[in-house]
Amino acid sequence: MATLTPDGHVSAHLDGFARERLPLRESWPALRFELPELHYPPRLNCATELLDRRIEAGEGARIVLRTDAGDWSYAQLQGTVDRIAHVLVQDLGVVPGNRVLLRAPNNPLLAAAWLAVIKAGAIAVTTMPMLRSHELQQVARKARIEHALCDARLAAELRDAARATGLLGRILTFGDGQLEAAMARHEAPFAAVDTAQDDVCLLAFTSGTTGEPKATMHFHRDVLAMADVVGRHLLDTGPDDVYAGSPPLGFTFGLGALLVFPLRFGASAVLLEQPTPESLLAAVQRHRVTCLFTAPTMYRNLLPLRARFDLGSLRRAVSAGEALPKATSDAWFEATGLRLIDGIGATEMIHIFISARPEDVRPGATGKPLPGYEACVLGPDDQPLPRGSSGRLAVRGPTGCRYLDDPRQADYVVGGWNVTGDRYRVDEDGYFWFEARADDMIVSAGYNIAGPEVEHALAAHPAVREVAVVGAPDRERGRIVKAFVVVSAGVQAGPALARELQDFVKARIAPYKYPRSVEFLDQLPKTQTGKVQRYVLRQRVEEQGAA
Repeated sequence: MATLTPDGHVSAHLDGFARERLPLRESWPALRFELPELHYPPRLNCATELLDRRIEAGEGARIVLRTDAGDWSYAQLQGTVDRIAHVLVQDLGVVPGNRVLLRAPNNPLLAAAWLAVIKAGAIAVTTMPMLRSHELQQVARKARIEHALCDARLAAELRDAARATGLLGRILTFGDGQLEAAMARHEAPFAAVDTAQDDVCLLAFTSGTTGEPKATMHFHRDVLAMADVVGRHLLDTGPDDVYAGSPPLGFTFGLGALLVFPLRFGASAVLLEQPTPESLLAAVQRHRVTCLFTAPTMYRNLLPLRARFDLGSLRRAVSAGEALPKATSDAWFEATGLRLIDGIGATEMIHIFISARPEDVRPGATGKPLPGYEACVLGPDDQPLPRGSSGRLAVRGPTGCRYLDDPRQADYVVGGWNVTGDRYRVDEDGYFWFEARADDMIVSAGYNIAGPEVEHALAAHPAVREVAVVGAPDRERGRIVKAFVVVSAGVQAGPALARELQDFVKARIAPYKYPRSVEFLDQLPKTQTGKVQRYVLRQRVEEQGAA
């Protein structure tokens, strides 16, 4: 008897693990497919749509992946994908619905492996290359993973996780010749598994700002939807585009920007294994990159180096991962003449859902809902508030939150809306302005203070390279604003600078919001995707106790 997907299609999955652990349908967010390009056929394999369709269109000789070591054509990528798919099925015994862990820095073999997993009807679980054994154990246990393809340079931690969990029994490494030798035995084309549009193809783990990552479940149609909304409507991706950036492919921001969007529209991407400020700018110059993707902190770090490189090919630059400070946006515009495209996305939503095209950017605002999405702010009663109001950001569209077997589904989906945990203000023109993460609001002596507002004020001071603000316990005020600051090169940290920063903030925003405590650090704690782990800082201040 055929097993059906949530939408009533015949599932291709022989391993029903993911399908059986989808949240109940009534706990899903409301989904909207109003755009005609989001109407996908019932049978859909997104790897076929992204790669094989390009070959069928006669574009096999076009360049798709660019590296400093050499370029790959669409035909070369397809041949590699097909050989890896054969290895997965014939050598490792992967069947549709199995989860396959992928572990590598951004490089062509990782991209090919991701496509091969999808083409074989399995479920890709791409992990950040810097994850350690304990974190990999969490992933393996949550997703019950037996199969993995891993860069040999990163295999030690994965093998340790395998020993600790009793899972991951079938690991194949590459870069040391193991996978390559197996691939050499398979030359025939691989026929993609006939998956349904709502078969799960991707488990994306949240980046862990709370310390407890969750696995989000995305379908074949979701992968195409992020390209058909963000890649098409926000970025106008075309065949001549060259995309580059710092996010890893294990982060859905990077998966979209550096693989899915280029393939969907016949463009190409530059893959950098270790994207430093210097290597990122060098890649823009060497490969004539047209669109850059990275986080606000990286844009700030690029600015001092910008004059050393030719960035004349850049037409767009996208910032995501954290709220973009207006000071960083303005400084980038002054240095390059390009207005940064700010965007808010979420692993739960797979990619960006609020942003603005360059000509529509209002510095400081994130933007408006992208085509196919709608958004609002919710009040304490979980009802939408009118324009001009502040509240919890809520969004719905063609993608949405589906956690793998996790009770936190009920926290994220409220009344059919995806509620992201961000506080936003929506103005009379429909632009959304970030105020704080819900847990970044600091109540001090009865005043509500948004931590990011204080961060943005501090970030405008030339002595500040990076900053994070949290609430710290205080006997008199309940909580006070505490700033953790990483100073710019050549700047002397100390009490004198702390007082200068406090006075600087008082002059820029309401004085009661200034940081009553300033602590200097060599670096801020961050996730693998570059997000500041404020929960680590909160733990630090709680351990320090009330002042």
